Amino acid sequence: MNITDRLSAAIAETLEELYGIQSTPADITLQGTRREFKGDYTLVVFPYVKQARKSPEAVGNEIGAALQARLPEVASFNTVKGFLNLEIADRYWLAFLHDRAGESTFGLTAADENAKPVVIEYSSPNTNKPLHLGHIRNNLLGWSVSQLLSAAGANVKMVNLVNDRGIHICKSMLAWQRYGNGETPETTGVKGDHLVGKYYVEFDKHYKEEVKQLTDNGMDEEQAKREAPLMVEAQQMLKRWEEGDPEVRRLWETMNGWVYAGFDETYNRLGIHFDKIYYESQAYLLGKELVQKGLDLGVLYRKDDGSVWCDLTGDGLDQKLLLRRDGTSVYMTQDLGTALLRHNDFQADQLIYVVGNEQNYHFKVLKLILGKLGFPWADKVYHLSYGMVELPNGKMKSREGTVVDADDLVDEMERTAEEMSREHGKNDELPADEQRHLYHILALGALKYFILKVDPTKNMLFNPAESIDFNGNTGPFIQYTHARIRSIVRKAGDVTEWNPAALEGVVLGEKERGVLTTLHTLPDTIRAAAEAYSPAMVANYAYDLAKAFNSFYQDTPILREANPDIKAFRVALCAAVAQALKNTMNILGIEVPERM
Repeated sequence: MNITDRLSAAIAETLEELYGIQSTPADITLQGTRREFKGDYTLVVFPYVKQARKSPEAVGNEIGAALQARLPEVASFNTVKGFLNLEIADRYWLAFLHDRAGESTFGLTAADENAKPVVIEYSSPNTNKPLHLGHIRNNLLGWSVSQLLSAAGANVKMVNLVNDRGIHICKSMLAWQRYGNGETPETTGVKGDHLVGKYYVEFDKHYKEEVKQLTDNGMDEEQAKREAPLMVEAQQMLKRWEEGDPEVRRLWETMNGWVYAGFDETYNRLGIHFDKIYYESQAYLLGKELVQKGLDLGVLYRKDDGSVWCDLTGDGLDQKLLLRRDGTSVYMTQDLGTALLRHNDFQADQLIYVVGNEQNYHFKVLKLILGKLGFPWADKVYHLSYGMVELPNGKMKSREGTVVDADDLVDEMERTAEEMSREHGKNDELPADEQRHLYHILALGALKYFILKVDPTKNMLFNPAESIDFNGNTGPFIQYTHARIRSIVRKAGDVTEWNPAALEGVVLGEKERGVLTTLHTLPDTIRAAAEAYSPAMVANYAYDLAKAFNSFYQDTPILREANPDIKAFRVALCAAVAQALKNTMNILGIEVPERM
């Protein structure tokens, strides 16, 4: 039991003994003491004043004295108005570092492979365009939440749902047929997903021209959008696909194959992988079967035009289309099928969907319809909704070709990492291949950290120049801190073992305590972050720890310390910080270098 747990249990017992206040350790909230006051943990005593019938200062002093008598770890206390500040004895911090913080798995909980899995879906790309900046946030968030839940002990399975069919896919296929002149990734040297994305943009360009021509001839704009020849032909192609037309299916398989090869390259660069990949083309028929089940149960209804709907007005929503009048499916149709497939495959404890907040309504509907279809596991569906990524010049639009391509962004980040490293005079002594690897991990560290340090629920503005700074709240700052620490530990050589008893009577410095108290919060931080599905909490912990270490490093001699026992302790402290940074950054999918 760590000191915060011991304090919470002792405070609950003390409250009952002194004032008859019934509480549990879970009811007790401790916070770190503010820097201007002496102490490590602070208890707000105002909630107990009324029942104690004493002043806040008196209540604080009485609880503090009782805790000091009960727990040898409490070295001193002071009460400032309604805040009880508790100082923990140095011997506790020394024992903590020696017994726990030095472990390679400190803060991490081993996953229970026999537990029901938590299934996390992320990425979910369309096969009509390459991955872009919006996909990057999705992938990084999905990967990091998966690692975070694993670090908190969950049995996690990562899955991807590829949106490989639908009208948007047919648009790229039709445009390639019309304007592609048979070009392929091999003949052009263009990455497959980029080539297909080119024709998605090409479709939109020609489609707009047709719509304009129709409206110039007096047709209503909405009618023109529906009746433009290209759109009509794309819809006919989708119907032929669903009917199994061999020619359409061959073209679809060929172009999707180009895209999958391109996606794999991008995933590898980002360090992303999946335990299982689902395809909409394999799920939409099951979705149609579920729609028929809903019709048979009477929870769905068919309109006169043949389309199928679910009436959710009684649930505070509206009516939701599940099958078009021509019998083709919509996103909801295949999502119903995929949810059932996933449940049958994993018998999951929870089905988490990492999808942007523009789909909040969609997942409310999915959950409701699954429930109406009689699936008791519908309440295990959870939408991990996240905000959009914007650039300084505004939003991105795929069909207009104004997106920031993921591959181009990583290339640019690597160039920037190299420029800034050379500007700071770092890495010049490393071999060329190590330099290239370092620029890559710095680039990804900058990109991943900048995106993941933001609360997932918030929209964010991505600024590549800010993300790769070696100072401030950035990935490279933390990576450089880790490399600095590893250099210290290497130079220390044989100084690896130390004995807390040898430091009896040594008073820890303020900066040493700051590092130790920050280290101490790692398990609680990971647990809280997992409960909130928030890698941002882990990212900002890593930054706080790096800041605390650098403050300690600037103020305190380590290798120059004359006392061998103190020197060994400080080297051990350095090593523990490096391990904690490595563990936390690993949760974010970020590699930390051994040298820079």
